Amino acid sequence: MQPETAVPATDPADKHAFDWQAHSILIVDDEEGMRHFLERTLKRRCGMVEAAGDVEHAVELMARLHFDLIILDIALPGKSGIEWLHELREQGYGGDVILITAFADMETAIDALRGGASDFILKPFRIDQILNSIKRCFERTHLARENFVLRRELAERATGVVGLVGHSPAIQQLSTMIRRVGLMPSTVLLLGESGTGKEVVARALHQTSPRAQRPFVPLNCAAISSELIESELFGHVKGAFTGASESRNGLFYYAHGGTLFLDEISELPLPMQTRLLRVLEERKLRPVGAEREIPVDVRIIAASNRDLAAEVAAGRFRQDLYFRLAVVDIRIPPLRERTEDIPDLMRHFMEMLSLQLGVAPLPLSHGLVSGLAAYAWPGNVRELRNFVERSLILGAFPAAALPSVSAPVSLADDDSLPLEVVEKRHILRVVEACGGNKSEAARRLGVSRKTLERKFADWGEDARPAAAEA
Repeated sequence: MQPETAVPATDPADKHAFDWQAHSILIVDDEEGMRHFLERTLKRRCGMVEAAGDVEHAVELMARLHFDLIILDIALPGKSGIEWLHELREQGYGGDVILITAFADMETAIDALRGGASDFILKPFRIDQILNSIKRCFERTHLARENFVLRRELAERATGVVGLVGHSPAIQQLSTMIRRVGLMPSTVLLLGESGTGKEVVARALHQTSPRAQRPFVPLNCAAISSELIESELFGHVKGAFTGASESRNGLFYYAHGGTLFLDEISELPLPMQTRLLRVLEERKLRPVGAEREIPVDVRIIAASNRDLAAEVAAGRFRQDLYFRLAVVDIRIPPLRERTEDIPDLMRHFMEMLSLQLGVAPLPLSHGLVSGLAAYAWPGNVRELRNFVERSLILGAFPAAALPSVSAPVSLADDDSLPLEVVEKRHILRVVEACGGNKSEAARRLGVSRKTLERKFADWGEDARPAAAEA
């Protein structure tokens, strides 16, 4: 083997560059000198490097740790590298495997490639050969990671994720804050009611940051069960829990170098809050069932539609995590505080959704827009979007401008009442109009079923609908 050659460092300006430190390698070779040489060489580059002298030891390591790549000798005591390669692929291991051997013929090489080997290198080899092979594997992994994030983004765009729309003073102030905060590396906490567009703001912060060319990975913490949230974020190794038939990367892994958006952060269970705080402070994480920590480089943007300070006082949210998240907090204004943006939002949704649905846009009248501006919008921008979509599907705006009830637009009777009372009355009317079906009512209101359930829990028994729930 020749003296070690330098590997170019990651260029942060290159959106296709990858970070060697974000990857892990397992070396399996019964030759002690080769094993120690590769281990010493690669440990200076990669986040985690382990070595084994036979398949049995390698299997033990893989039961506890996740490896992105395996450097595997073919001639091993007991089970050969080729045999184990076939078993790995049958068991669902999706990482790269580079086979190395001092004895090979064409039949062996063909068998290796058929078995799913990423590369095949003959001993003795130059160090730059193995480093370039590893680099190609890591580049493929990086590309797969980017494709994963892109698929998520495309799926979310299909649901109507859009940029900031409007010209109101509230939106102009928010835009100024985004431009200023986006450039900073600090953690950000977004606060606002359901449907105000917290993910839109999070994406805008990411796009104005130095991480803009890196992944943006969103997660709704309320949509994942408490039993699975740790695995979803941190990943897990094979056998970590019942049903973990193969190792899996978490969203922190896919967000490496970019931004991880944690929506409805208040729904994280307290034990998970502790683990998240540790990751934020130490910049390392431990996949479920693993023994080693993995370094991470991720900016966190969190969001909540609840008062986190009140959640801290009630003992439902860790104070130290709250302070760690709220380095900068940004309040997203509700739609009722920016009603002058309704015409712009209506036109935007009309154009976007008419193309998606393949129907002609509907004309907007001054009377319609005025009626919508007088509405309280408990579901905010999401509710307005749903109203436009429903109208396009029906081919006309409802006789009443309010999107969720059949009564004419009029808030005259509620003019002197507090907003909370008006909101409660409206939600109860919608639930009643849906025959007590809270799932349908939540859809019409543009909020989640969980948010609706929380409202009813806050109001108590007197607010329960008379009809059967669904």
